[in-house]
Amino acid sequence: MSEHQTPIIDAQVHAYEADHPGRPWAAVLTGPPSANGAEMVAAMDAVGVDGAILVSAYTMYRYDPSFALEVHADHPGRFGLVTPFDTADPAVGEKIADWAAKDGTVGIRLLLAHGISDDAGDEGIARLLQAAKQQDLPVNVYCTQRHEQVGELARRFPDVSLVVDHMGLVQPFHPPAPEDGWAELPNLLALAEYDNVTVKISGAGTLSREAFPFVDIREPVSRILDAFGLARCMWGTDWTRAIELLSYEQGVEAFRQKDWVSGDDRAALMGGNAQRIYSWSPGTA
Repeated sequence: MSEHQTPIIDAQVHAYEADHPGRPWAAVLTGPPSANGAEMVAAMDAVGVDGAILVSAYTMYRYDPSFALEVHADHPGRFGLVTPFDTADPAVGEKIADWAAKDGTVGIRLLLAHGISDDAGDEGIARLLQAAKQQDLPVNVYCTQRHEQVGELARRFPDVSLVVDHMGLVQPFHPPAPEDGWAELPNLLALAEYDNVTVKISGAGTLSREAFPFVDIREPVSRILDAFGLARCMWGTDWTRAIELLSYEQGVEAFRQKDWVSGDDRAALMGGNAQRIYSWSPGTA
């Protein structure tokens, strides 16, 4: 990347080490036995991705971001960090403040899907969002099939940047892709009315029912770009969760096809917008 080029930033990747007693997994996420920092950087380097937003893997590590912090320290300038927080924790505000003060942190994650935050209720979610506002951190919202709830939060917290993970769509872990993978797209598009909502078009390739370059995802993705405007959209691979459906290279190259997204728009979608939304750029420490 030259000094004046827009960096290519993957808006969502996960990294984890092999399961071991010193840092045991809470559960198993689809992917290789290990996807550590060096392995993630190698995959990025092979296809010219300058940096990535590294989201601490809830499946393995729940609310412990220690591995993500180690990866950041071991690979200076390559990762901005996001971690989930427990909405049921009365001390969540203090913990988010501590997170915001650490080197390399760029956001937090709110887990709405699968009922993870339901026990905390509106009060717990509000506590997390108020803390994000105080620390000026974007909130990545894992909200599969919960677009309406995101809309309610966007109304209640207009000053908080909400980033919809994976378009809020159910995405497969194993082939084949579902026939109705885009069925809830209208519910996502309805969120475009809220200026504080942006979208990660992450894992889109896993919804393709065609071979690479996944031409069948272009129409629904174009509808997202039209509804939200290019500036409120980011590309991401959701690597390594997507590994059984496509390669990392395919997840990158599908959005680099020159017969689809133009050069300036591609630069914004694949890096410039993430750079602005997360106030972070790849580089040397």
